[in-house]
Amino acid sequence: MADFKIISGAWAQLQAEAAPVREQVFIQEQQIAPEDEWDAQDAISQHFIVLDQGRPIAAARLLPNNSIGRVAVLKPYRGQGIGRLLMLEIMRQARLQRREFLKLSSQVHAVQFYAGLGFAVEGAQYLDCGIAHIDMRIKL
Repeated sequence: MADFKIISGAWAQLQAEAAPVREQVFIQEQQIAPEDEWDAQDAISQHFIVLDQGRPIAAARLLPNNSIGRVAVLKPYRGQGIGRLLMLEIMRQARLQRREFLKLSSQVHAVQFYAGLGFAVEGAQYLDCGIAHIDMRIKL
């Protein structure tokens, strides 16, 4: 596996790296409307970026309410364990911040990925931006 670097920080610091990843994955690939992708939560979240030789290839955010969101890996990098590295780093930092749990809204196709990290399904499926989702949670 290549030597990937994960950085984290505020939206003001990482927007230039995170926004193109999210634009590619959510707006272009998944056809999510830009007004649904960009919200006020970015300004108050901790953002995480995976870099491959300085190039952003994955992104996610951690909200003050312990919710992980906008987890995105560029298509050419999927299936290489990058999403797992990203999630493990978010979980590590959440533990350092003494958070008691993490939650997320998983697209249904990704449930097994998050379950493999220890997240458990909560509740029933629902549509978000026309895509089937289900809530998941992990106690830290």
